[in-house]
Amino acid sequence: MSLFSQANFEEDSQNQPAVGHWKTLMPSKGSKEEPETGCQDARGVDETQSTEQLNMSRLRSSSVEIREKGSEFLKEELHKAQKELKLKDKECERLSKVREQLEQELEELTASLFEEAHKMVREANTKQAASEKQLREARGKIDMLQAEVTALKTLVITSTPSSPNRELHPQLQSPSKAVFRKGHGRNKSTSSAMVSSASQNVTPEPVSHECKEVDSILFAEFQAWKESPTLDKSCSFLDRIYREDVGPCLDFTKQELSELVRVAVEQNTLTIEPVASQTLPVVKVSAEECGGPNGFRSQIVTKCALSGLPRTCKHRIMLGDSGNYYYISPSCRARITAVCNFFTYIRYIQQGLVRQDVELMYWEVMRLRREMSLAKLGFYPSEM
Repeated sequence: MSLFSQANFEEDSQNQPAVGHWKTLMPSKGSKEEPETGCQDARGVDETQSTEQLNMSRLRSSSVEIREKGSEFLKEELHKAQKELKLKDKECERLSKVREQLEQELEELTASLFEEAHKMVREANTKQAASEKQLREARGKIDMLQAEVTALKTLVITSTPSSPNRELHPQLQSPSKAVFRKGHGRNKSTSSAMVSSASQNVTPEPVSHECKEVDSILFAEFQAWKESPTLDKSCSFLDRIYREDVGPCLDFTKQELSELVRVAVEQNTLTIEPVASQTLPVVKVSAEECGGPNGFRSQIVTKCALSGLPRTCKHRIMLGDSGNYYYISPSCRARITAVCNFFTYIRYIQQGLVRQDVELMYWEVMRLRREMSLAKLGFYPSEM
């Protein structure tokens, strides 16, 4: 029962008249028992009053009971509302945490995507730079090979055993006309095909006056190599030349640099170029060694990177694309050039560019071996 209905019930109870309450206004005329009638009326009034009091107490008790029940109901409703509010607060807190987690994951995903994109761009730039470098190197090698092929054609076509080109072979000229050609200005290890035989020849005596005899062992080794030419030094032909000529010729005082020079020559990545005297670092040496005043030579002197001795270095070498230059003396340059000339010729044979008789190729190899032998003993042209 609600509070509104309880209040209406109390109001209706108070407004209702008391039952059995009768009041006699005037006594009847023929009545002979007036005293008895008055006593009865007094009892009726008392009973009526007691009844009203009983009803009022009942109403009051029922009203109190209703109020207590209403209060308990309201407390229960309030408790339920508080529980629902707590549940909603927890749900809001959970949803807030889910939202924060999703935002964090989104930020991490975005950062990882940007990082991956930057990584891909860097890799693409690196690959592009490497490709451009390889393209430049390939173009340079193509130009170099074209120049070498042209030089080789000039050497092979214009000079045959039946009609040799005396301009390309000064050793066939008379001693009075045989002169040394000047060395190359900038030379790759394979660009020495145009260097004449007399440019490294230290004996002015014409070859035609020499007596030659083919060594059967060396010729057999060369023939076996010619059937399947290779640059692998494990074959008997190249193994002998490495042991007897290439190794001793490139054995310098500075062992570590000597090994690097040998590898560069084998891989065809060595560069030799002349240098201006103004760019050479001057080295002070003792007066006894130089023979000049104040301990200086009359010429500009620098230290040879291979021998470690103060020498007049007119050339320098670079190994591959390192960008580091090493100044070398004329003797060291002659030794390196002799080995480069040998490797250039056998590469031409391997590539099928030399179309000569096997014996003529054999004697050309022997001549190049002789140049290496003379260079390692210290003989070199004055123009070096």
